[in-house]
Amino acid sequence: MHAISQIRLTFNQDRPALQKDHPGAHEDDSAGIAVQEAKPALQAPPMYKVVLFNDDYTPMDFVVEVLEVFFNLNRELATKVMLAVHTEGRAVCGVFTRDIAETKAMQVNQYARESQHPLLCEIEKDG
Repeated sequence: MHAISQIRLTFNQDRPALQKDHPGAHEDDSAGIAVQEAKPALQAPPMYKVVLFNDDYTPMDFVVEVLEVFFNLNRELATKVMLAVHTEGRAVCGVFTRDIAETKAMQVNQYARESQHPLLCEIEKDG
């Protein structure tokens, strides 16, 4: 009912050495290894901006705290970004790979909701 097949694999190192003048001999048969000469070009992953949006209710101190805690900004830089959010309506908090940007935006939004603030954070593709 079931047929058993036998397969034999032969590698270059298992074959008897071929002479150069032998009709089946090739120059690359002696090594038995395939070598890739050029490495594939690696591309940087696409980057995403984490953007904080202004609202009329979230206190400025809370925005500075968010920037310090979630984006590791020092007090001076966090204050500058907060003022940019306040005056321009939005500001970029950082540029990250997609997974990290999505996580940071989600964490900021969740923390703002838990603190009962309408602060909004989103991501945008960079470039």
